[in-house]
Amino acid sequence: MHELVVQLLRYARETWRFRWWMLGISWAVAVIGWAVVARLPDQYEASARVYVDTQSVLAPMLRGIAIQTDSAERRVLLMTRTLLSQPNMEKLLRMTDLDLQAKTPEQQEALIEGLRKKIGLSAARGENLYTISYEHRSGEMAKLVVKSLLTIFMESNLGEVRKEQDSASQFVEQQVQDYERRMSEAEERMTRFKQENLGYLPGESGGYYDNLRQMKERLAGAELELKVEQDRVEVLRKQLSGETPSFGIAPTPMEVTANTQEIDRRIELNQVRLDELLLRYTDKHPDVVSLRRAISDLKADRKTLLSRAQQGATDPQSPGYDVNANPVYQQMRIALSHAEAEIGAKQAVVTEYRERIKGLEGAVDRVLRVEAEQAQLNRDYQVLKKNYDELVARLESARLARKADTRSESVRFRVIDPPRVPAKPSAPNRLLLSSGVLLAALLLGTAVAFLFGQLRPTFAERKLLNEMTGLPVLGSIDMVWTPSQRRARQMRNLSFLVSIFGLVAVYGLVMAVYLVGGDVLTRITSGMGLS
Repeated sequence: MHELVVQLLRYARETWRFRWWMLGISWAVAVIGWAVVARLPDQYEASARVYVDTQSVLAPMLRGIAIQTDSAERRVLLMTRTLLSQPNMEKLLRMTDLDLQAKTPEQQEALIEGLRKKIGLSAARGENLYTISYEHRSGEMAKLVVKSLLTIFMESNLGEVRKEQDSASQFVEQQVQDYERRMSEAEERMTRFKQENLGYLPGESGGYYDNLRQMKERLAGAELELKVEQDRVEVLRKQLSGETPSFGIAPTPMEVTANTQEIDRRIELNQVRLDELLLRYTDKHPDVVSLRRAISDLKADRKTLLSRAQQGATDPQSPGYDVNANPVYQQMRIALSHAEAEIGAKQAVVTEYRERIKGLEGAVDRVLRVEAEQAQLNRDYQVLKKNYDELVARLESARLARKADTRSESVRFRVIDPPRVPAKPSAPNRLLLSSGVLLAALLLGTAVAFLFGQLRPTFAERKLLNEMTGLPVLGSIDMVWTPSQRRARQMRNLSFLVSIFGLVAVYGLVMAVYLVGGDVLTRITSGMGLS
């Protein structure tokens, strides 16, 4: 600590040797600085305050019905952050005629940057109260800039919202039209797919596996019915073999008519079944051949019955008139023919079901492929339809929101303080600048004196000389001042103090002039030709 104090005292002595340099530089810097401060042009700050009301009565009523755009608070925040954007700055230049000062794009950019630096936008904490300010040497220009900024700030709300709504609505409408086209194409693809794969698509009764199961159940039922008919034929044949063909009772005309009508009905029924079989099979199919044989037997029985009845009616002694014919035997033969015809029909049904089952089992790969493709088509269509329905709903919500914004503004502006310019300039702060000039002058003078002291050092004590040379100091001789020299020295010190106090006094005078009226010093410096 002692060494530090000693070193500081050495620096102070070296600086004191050049105190007149320090004093002169301080005076020169202070006077020039105060003159420059006095010549600085006045700056007038215009300001305006606006309150943004974001509370809307209609918004809660439409919540969940109309599309909710960004909240009013977020919208206002966006407006404040984009107020100084490039388009707004260019618009501000045109509104204030400042663009006339720019001859080139570079000058216009410089003007915009200058505006951005001087424009202030502040918000009260917790409230939507905004203050717009601008500083310029002309009060009228500052007021005009603030007024134009306020207009841009208020108009940007409605314009940007409407522009966003128009763009969003146009986009959604285009998407709706695109989805309508894609849905039509998907429907056409599904129609063509159904036409090409009509026999392999699931119907109202179910899909492929349901159809196969039902077909097997029908086959089982048809086989059971065929077995019943076959058993019935066997029983009829046994009964017919044990029945006596005649027992001396001649048939009556009514019995003959009934028998022929029954045979005709069976022939007609078998003919209908034969026509159905011929639609699917050829003439050589076993079922077709069997059914035709049954029809031929029935026709032969009918012809025989009619010829016998006719011969018996004309000649009772003719061989065609069998008085001993047994009508029970004849009924059993008719029933047997009917059962055989039923067997042929049932056999045709069984064969048909077997062919269908075979066809279904053989087409399982294609059926699976068709079902997978149909499922994919249905999924694509459902996705398109879902998106289409959502887009239509959102488009309707957007239209409702647009009407709501048109009928009632979601953000309202109230100008609390209109643009105004104070009578006194807001800048420069000459009191602060003048104090800074004095401090800078003293520091600069002290720094120059210190630098001279380091460039031209002296040895004021033996210890310093010993440290610098490394040689022992044998002795020292003190300076002996004469009375006249002491008086001269005291006068120099007194003059230095007076000069220092004079500098401080001038500083006080400058401060007093600024406090009383800054125009006085400005006129004085103007008369002196300082700028």
